[in-house]
This record gives sequence, C-alpha cells and structure tokens, in this order.
Amino acid sequence: MFTKHRGEFYLVLGALLFSFNGVIITLVLDHLTAFRLAQVRAIGSFVLLFIVIFMKSRKSLSATKGEIPTLLLYGVFGFAMVQLGYLISIGRNIPLGLVLIIEFTAPIWIVLWIKFVYKRDVARNMWVGIAASLIGLALVARVWEGLTFDLIGIMGAVGSSITLAFYFLMGERQGAKRSPEAITVWGMGGAALFWLTVLPVWNFPFSIFTESINLQGALDAYQLPGWALLAWVIIPGTMIPYLLVLNGLHLLDASKASVIGMLEPVFGGVFAWIWLSQSWLPIQLVGAIAVLIGIYIADKTKLAAIGK
Repeated sequence: MFTKHRGEFYLVLGALLFSFNGVIITLVLDHLTAFRLAQVRAIGSFVLLFIVIFMKSRKSLSATKGEIPTLLLYGVFGFAMVQLGYLISIGRNIPLGLVLIIEFTAPIWIVLWIKFVYKRDVARNMWVGIAASLIGLALVARVWEGLTFDLIGIMGAVGSSITLAFYFLMGERQGAKRSPEAITVWGMGGAALFWLTVLPVWNFPFSIFTESINLQGALDAYQLPGWALLAWVIIPGTMIPYLLVLNGLHLLDASKASVIGMLEPVFGGVFAWIWLSQSWLPIQLVGAIAVLIGIYIADKTKLAAIGK
C-alpha cells in the first residue's frame, strides 16, 4: 500500500509541514519583515542542503553550461517569485483567504498547459476534482469576508499562482534528469541569488537571532529565541517539505501534485485552530470535506488515465 501511494504520501506530508510552518512564520513575522524571512528561508535552505548533497553525492549537482540558466530560472520563478507574489498581495491588504484561493488556482493553469501545449487529453473528472477543491478552499477561507479589490495586489496573487504552476511543471520535467535533492539545491540557489540581489545581506537585522519570541495562543506562557524558530522555518519548514514535494513529483505528475497541494490551507486552518485558538465555523468544515473529495476525485482520475 505504501509503495503504491508513496507519491501521495510525500505530497501530503509536504503540505502538512508547509502548513505547520505557517504558524511558526506568523510568530516570526512580528519581529522580521516578510521579505527578509523569505531571504532567510532561501539562503538557509540552500546552504544546508548544498553541504549535505555535496558531501553525499556531488556528481548529482553537476550541470552543463546550457542547463545552468534554466536551473537558475527555475529557482527564481519556481521558488522566489511564488513567495514574492504572495507577499505583494498581503502587503496590499488583500484578504489572506482570497490570496490563497487565487494562488491555488495553479492546478487550472497546469491542466490548461497540459491540454493546449502538451496536447494531451484531460479527463473530465479532473476538472470536477479541481472545481470541488477550489470551492472547498473558498469556504475554508471565507473569502467573502472583508473582500477588497486592489489591482496590484490581485496581480501579485495571480503571479504567485502562475509561478506555482511553473514550479510544478518545471519540477516534473527536471525530475526526469536529476534527483529531487539536486533540483532543490539548484532551485534554492537561484532563489537565494535573487534575494541577495534584491536585499543586501549587510542590512539584515541580525538582532532577530537573539530576540525572545512569544509562542502565543496555547503556548503563550513560553518563549523561544529567534534562532530556534528560524531554524525550524529553514529545515522542517522549508527544506524538508520542498524535498518531499519534489520526490512526490518524481512519482506522480504535476496536475495531481498541485491538487494535493490544496491540502495546505486546510491543514493550516487546523493548526491555527489547535495552537492559536482560531475556531472553525461549520461552513469551513464543509469546505475542508469538499477539498478532500476534490483531491480524491482528481487522484483517482489521473490513476485511471495513465493506466495504473
């Protein structure tokens, strides 16, 4: 059973870690700007993973001169730009729920690309699964509350969605040439290079590492130093889930992987409920069930389509 569904397991676990990391990020953002936090995630993940993979299998990191621009482009657009579009939207005061809904329209862009660029047939039930998941996400996020329109903010969220689709499609293609670990190193390297160019490291607020950060919510009586929370954000919050997602992409296809990724906001709501006491309404529980049903439909549809 595990061998048969190993790809799904990797993707679900990746979504679980990404969503839990969202709670940790919420704590850190009270002390560090979102752009600096994105820089820390990229640089920290790249350095640690590069050391591990270089010592373990340095040959896997090799690339021809012709491949290097593509790999760096993947890092900039598939890693850094996804976060940048998201941060622009939040910075323009677009409701978080709406931003998440727009960002997780990525499966639609992927399926359109598969149908009209790759010229491959897409089963009708795949569209049904995507629609059910998007409706479920809308209910979970309650996007109708505090809805505002800002062209720059909306374009940022749309850009995040498109680059997220690029991340899945490019990750699937690169997975045929090199290991998920090597892809992650190159991707994080491109993202780190981007953030180092945009935000000079000598202006970084290094005091964050020694600050005491309150854990809030159910753990309000406790504090941890900034370095500990940043270490969590970098290792189990960024490096490991990216590796899991790319390992899942190595076994599945981009359309299925992106739909399973829709679990992330649902898991995030559960963690916020448990840790930060952000209660769920009945309509949100209905939405979570709709997301799970949509993912199940999409998963079964693709299995049938490729004859597994």
